[in-house]
Amino acid sequence: MFVFGNLLQAVASILGSLLSVYFWVLLIRVVLSWVNADTYNPIVRFLSSVTDPVFYFCRRILPFPTTIGALDLTPLLVMLFVQFLQIFLVQSLFDLSLALR
Repeated sequence: MFVFGNLLQAVASILGSLLSVYFWVLLIRVVLSWVNADTYNPIVRFLSSVTDPVFYFCRRILPFPTTIGALDLTPLLVMLFVQFLQIFLVQSLFDLSLALR
């Protein structure tokens, strides 16, 4: 069972790293939206292509409007969900991997 525990620990570690990177991508995307960055820049296009599908999905499934005036709360909600996944899911996988050792 220790092999499965090590596998879960590796999955939790990789998932935690990916969620951290995605959190920073979201934060950079929000800051770039404030400064009105060039939309033809390859970096800005990459950030948009990585974050926009998640934003559209959240706007579609949430039962309440995600805007207050001109302020869009979707990035904040996605960032909170990413933090929740980091705290709950990754830590649960780590704890489960330790229990299987």
